Parts: sequence; C-alpha cells; structure tokens
Amino acid sequence: MDKNMLGNNFITQIGILVHDIEKTSQAYADFFGVDKPEWSLTDTVDRAQTEYRNQSTEARAKLAFFNMGSLQLELIEPDHNPSTWREYLDEHGEGPHHIAFVINGMKEKVTLMEKNQMPLLQKGEYTGGRYAYMDTFKDLKIILELLENDEAK
Repeated sequence: MDKNMLGNNFITQIGILVHDIEKTSQAYADFFGVDKPEWSLTDTVDRAQTEYRNQSTEARAKLAFFNMGSLQLELIEPDHNPSTWREYLDEHGEGPHHIAFVINGMKEKVTLMEKNQMPLLQKGEYTGGRYAYMDTFKDLKIILELLENDEAK
C-alpha cells in the first residue's frame, strides 16, 4: 500500500447515519448544550451529479452539522434511493458511517486509492466543492470521505 495517500492526516468530520434527523440532532444539541442546527437537503442529481457505484442516482439526504472545535459531526438521514448512506444504514443500522479529510487533487487521490484496492463508492458535488466516499472498510474498518473545496484547489 502506498504511504500517506491523502497528504493529510487531519480528520475534519465524522459522519453518523440516523433514521430521524430531528430527534437525533435535538439529542446531540441537548447533550452538548448547544443550539440544534437546521438540517439541509442535499442537491438534486442534476446539480449534485451524484453517482453511486458508477451509476447516476437520485439519492438525497438530510444533513445536520455540529461544529465541535476542530471536528465537525455530520448527521445524515438518507432517502430511499440507492446510495452508500442507504446501503450502510440498511445493513448496519444507525451509527458511524465515515471519517472525512479535506484534500487537494480529487481525481488524483481517487485514482491512487483505487490503485490500492480502495474503490470509489459514491461521489458528488456540493456548493463550493465535491466529495468522494472511498471503500476503505476492508483495511481501515470505516469509509473514508474525501472533501475538496474549490478555494483549496
């Protein structure tokens, strides 16, 4: 396996899958004594260009973000359409889905990881950047999310 594939070892985010974003985000807000964030809905496929296992998908998810110092907690409630979120929630139930890292050079990082038997699961665009979920479960026991922000290019 290639070493230091990401060029970064700073975990930016932990993603947690939930069935009910309202209930779970309120529980986190109460637990930490912070305001409950409003959730947002991911963009439609025409804007997000979402692909899951190399196929276009209509998948969307409700997202709520808690900024916890240097780390962000992301709560994810997926819709019924095919996605890594829906598949993982159906197979494993609620709980951790991924850890995320901000990177530069998305195409190169995805290619390098695939060369190292860590295939791309899902990718898409968001306002200001793009994401890719890599199947690193066999080696790292969790999915890795790569985040590339337009200003970081």
